[in-house]
Amino acid sequence: MLNHAAWVTHDVEATADFYMRIMGMDLASTVLDDSVPSTGDDFPYFHIFFRMKDGSTIAFFEVPGLPERTALSHPAYEIFDHVALQASDHAEVDRWHSWLVQNNVDVVGPVDHDGLIYSIYFHDPNGLRLEITVPTDPDWNKHPEQGAIDLAMWCEAKRKALAEQKDFRLSMIEAIKSHKANRAEAAAGDDTIEP
Repeated sequence: MLNHAAWVTHDVEATADFYMRIMGMDLASTVLDDSVPSTGDDFPYFHIFFRMKDGSTIAFFEVPGLPERTALSHPAYEIFDHVALQASDHAEVDRWHSWLVQNNVDVVGPVDHDGLIYSIYFHDPNGLRLEITVPTDPDWNKHPEQGAIDLAMWCEAKRKALAEQKDFRLSMIEAIKSHKANRAEAAAGDDTIEP
């Protein structure tokens, strides 16, 4: 079980309002100190935790005078760095979508990810990208064999592209398309095999 994942906030009041009022999480706990016990750094802070239904928490630190985070080097960081919260079914994801829109939160989706998960995406007041999702495949996180095959394909295609000094991005697009086509062909072949 996840105990907590934590980020910096520059406005703990707005963060508390968002996670308690909009997201419906309970205020779980707080910690405040005039320095960081684990490192000894002289950063006074307020640490706040919000509890989810399973007991795990999402947490934030507000540090007085902390400068804003610098712009990331590539927009992909803002897309891929996110926290995914699980809903019980499609209808709950759709209810979240409506609720967020009613509360003037910009929402992207719903998106169906290759029949694996169904999701919506939005940002908290700190710019943290959040996802509310539900698995559409009941075994969505129980595909280690396919995962190993996909990982091996990625690593080999990457090594080959770098060794041949090819454009890494274009080489990976080509490798992904070829790999997905092979997977689809294999899946179609499985449907025609009789026991």
